[in-house]
Amino acid sequence: MSYIEVIGLKKTYSGRFGGNKVEALKNVSFSVEEGEFIAVMGESGSGKTTLLNILAALDKPTGGSVLLRGTDISRIREASLAEFRRDNLGYVFQEFNLLDTFTVEDNIYLPLVLAAKPFREMQSKLMNISQRLGIAGILKKYPYEVSGGQKQRAAVARALITEPMVILADEPTGALDSKSSDDLLNLFRDVNRGGMTIIMVTHSVKAASVASRVLFIRDGEVYHQIYRGGSDDESMYQKISDTLTLIATGGDAK
Repeated sequence: MSYIEVIGLKKTYSGRFGGNKVEALKNVSFSVEEGEFIAVMGESGSGKTTLLNILAALDKPTGGSVLLRGTDISRIREASLAEFRRDNLGYVFQEFNLLDTFTVEDNIYLPLVLAAKPFREMQSKLMNISQRLGIAGILKKYPYEVSGGQKQRAAVARALITEPMVILADEPTGALDSKSSDDLLNLFRDVNRGGMTIIMVTHSVKAASVASRVLFIRDGEVYHQIYRGGSDDESMYQKISDTLTLIATGGDAK
């Protein structure tokens, strides 16, 4: 059994009064093995963000299912969803989503506080993860006092501190300068090499180039996939660019 199994996923949005239905996802199927690093790409409106939101149990599909190590997340009761997300999924947002009235330390602690973990356990986890991510020196500062790159590292720490099954990232480099983007991508690569499964939605060819597989979505369907194999980042960059050109010109990559 695959770590994550996406089977015949569909999502249809209806207009305000039931008209003008939009098929965001039509029939998406793919599997993810434990320890994979997958980038999801596609033009705006292709359905990639809808896919990520369903994988994160933030939205429910109209049809099909998502199995996370055998559990169909679309069938989890609403009352249990928040706990399921907190215990199994780590989410990294483009705009960081840190609370400005909390210190960096307290922002990272938050999911453990909500899970009622003992403070000693929280401290131990924070010490390990903050040193690993190079943010031990800013823990007592507030988000508005640190750089964008440091904010994103704090957001990654918050996602990782619960030791989730998978990290889901929505355009994680979108609000960063080039150096901070490079630092974050290297961080993701290191975390992935440590065994963490990552699914990242991105518009950035450079960001996608560090993934072990790139999944292209077009018009709500899986259009094409690229596997890294023995390719280096430069070769991946070229393959991704060529595929995006095909998508933009209406070509067929299959």
